[in-house]
Amino acid sequence: MAEVTHLLEMARESGDRAAIDQVVAILYPDLHRLAMARLARNGTITQLDATSIVHETYERLIRSGQLDAACRGQFLAYASQVMRSVIIDHVRKRRAERRGGDAVQVTLSTGVMNQAASDDSDVERVNDAIEELEAADPRLKRVVEMRYFGGFEEREIAEALGLTERTVRRDWKRAQLLLQVMIRR
Repeated sequence: MAEVTHLLEMARESGDRAAIDQVVAILYPDLHRLAMARLARNGTITQLDATSIVHETYERLIRSGQLDAACRGQFLAYASQVMRSVIIDHVRKRRAERRGGDAVQVTLSTGVMNQAASDDSDVERVNDAIEELEAADPRLKRVVEMRYFGGFEEREIAEALGLTERTVRRDWKRAQLLLQVMIRR
């Protein structure tokens, strides 16, 4: 992975788009795995597939013009944050369309509509709780994003954040408790 580290350095220092392209090409299987892990939790909600999420993530990485990752783990952690925002934006857009977007709405079954609204609300409540968690402890937010949204293992999170696995386990348990309280409010 020394090649990835070198490419990330080039992208960070000079904004070299070719370097970012190469990093994404090399890490595409890992990015796809992250998207699949996210979809495994909320696949029926998003109506997106893993490939779409990876491609939208790539587009957002390019549009941002800045990449603050020094190693593979940090890049994947950042990509998992971007994936989360891709999914949240998609859910919000879908909910806005349901509430009077310019498309004509036809509902065949009210049960289907109620289920979709409930699922979207859950996704937004979790997102709001994670944003609130960031205000309380930014590191806990990173652990949640990497573990829940990115499907990272404790070892990978510890490596990316420069922590011990034991600290990551403690942070994960603490974050779970705080999120449960925040979501129930």
